[in-house]
Amino acid sequence: MKFRRRAKAAPAVRTRPAFDIHGDPRMNFRPTFLVAAAAALFAAAGAAQAQQVVLKVHHFLPATSNVNTNLVQAWCDKVNKESADRLKCQIYPAMTLGGSPPQLIEQARDGVADIVWTLPTYSAGRFTKSEVFELPFVTRSAKGSSEAFWHYVQKHSLDEFKGVKPLWLHTNDGSSFHFGPGKNVAKLEDMKGLKIRSATRLNAKMLAALGAAPVQMPLPGVSDAISKGVIDGAMVPWEGLPAIRLQEFAKSHLDAPDGQMKFANSLFAFLMNQGKYDSLPADLKKVIDANSGPAVSAWAGGTGFDKVVPAHHKLAADRGNAVKKLDVAEYQRWVKAASQVDDDWVKEVTAKGANGKALLDDARALIQQYDK
Repeated sequence: MKFRRRAKAAPAVRTRPAFDIHGDPRMNFRPTFLVAAAAALFAAAGAAQAQQVVLKVHHFLPATSNVNTNLVQAWCDKVNKESADRLKCQIYPAMTLGGSPPQLIEQARDGVADIVWTLPTYSAGRFTKSEVFELPFVTRSAKGSSEAFWHYVQKHSLDEFKGVKPLWLHTNDGSSFHFGPGKNVAKLEDMKGLKIRSATRLNAKMLAALGAAPVQMPLPGVSDAISKGVIDGAMVPWEGLPAIRLQEFAKSHLDAPDGQMKFANSLFAFLMNQGKYDSLPADLKKVIDANSGPAVSAWAGGTGFDKVVPAHHKLAADRGNAVKKLDVAEYQRWVKAASQVDDDWVKEVTAKGANGKALLDDARALIQQYDK
């Protein structure tokens, strides 16, 4: 059987690769590879640049509170817009990340939250120099005192905020008295023996000097304590009333006379974990920085506290509650009775190595400068 011979295949024609700039076919991949690698690097850099940073923001007031809506949420919306959506807040109100209000500072330091809004002096004894703004009859308005407080901390007590970065610092509109049923206070003697809620240790010292029995507790527990007769009244800024529906439980309210220094105050701070801030790219740090400092502190005090006082007065008055101001002459008796609190604070701070009198004098000078 004959087999047909297969035709020989034509010899292969060897051609040089189109992009072989070195004369070696093995090198053909290099320019293409380099272009692709460079493109990938640029794409990765662009993705990293555009990556959204979510900031966990934690505080102790309800989601419906004035602070949550008009301060925390407003600030978050602003940085979100100015960062082109690259900074975004996840807000956890009412301690929904766990813990208690006095633990918020530690949560910011430890990174449990990226940012907290809190009352630092809930942690008694840790902010001794800063708490000068909580002395009796020192502040007049939230806006001016808040700006003064920011400058004071930068000069004198930034060491008390190690591990966190203050973004804004502020005071409230000044604590007023809110009494339960049957408590009609018009003079110093009426305070004797009354169980009154205090926010901080200096607030408690003031109440004791006035003859009352201070009961220190965070704001969220105040209304329940009044309704159950655990306390006879509370020192709370007017801003805080609707957050805990205090106007529904208190029956009378007592303010300092117009134009006079308020009975007391509390300090508040919007603080960021230092490591979280340090991890941000430079352009996002600029957004945070542009929404921090003395002007933002003044905004927090003025917008968040001073401006809401008339409306919250009305909430109480509309329920038939008595809203009164202390007589000017009687007010001076209260100022004199509480003067020992200043002296004790000066001695305490001086014993810790600072010049207490100089700090108090500078705090008052700063308040005078910015409270116009």
